[in-house]
Amino acid sequence: MTEELVKTKEVLYRGKNVEELKKLGVREVVKYLPSRARRAVLRNFDKIEKFIKKCEECKKNNKKIRTHLREIVIVPKMIGYNVAVYNGKNYVEFEITSQMIGHRLGEFSHTTGKVAHNVAGIGATKSSRALKK
Repeated sequence: MTEELVKTKEVLYRGKNVEELKKLGVREVVKYLPSRARRAVLRNFDKIEKFIKKCEECKKNNKKIRTHLREIVIVPKMIGYNVAVYNGKNYVEFEITSQMIGHRLGEFSHTTGKVAHNVAGIGATKSSRALKK
């Protein structure tokens, strides 16, 4: 019984094993992506291939992968990389998993934070208008 529980569930994307998808090129993976991601990959496949090449070089040299390219669509060859994406202020680091295929890098580094409101400023309420003068 414990052996049955230890078995891990095979990860599939649109009916294909992720390992099979990793072997395919960027243009060949396009068949399995949703239409919007498909069009984005076909327009920018050269950018995506350069980014994958940069990721491989950084992994060999034990460097962090940092990028400003928020619009790049995640393809199966990127799975397993730790990427730091710029959000306008700093780099947000995350690991790319199989569930992220077809999404863009920018979706995982939010540009806005939670707003913490303090007390109202002068002139914001009727009673504080008198203090303004």
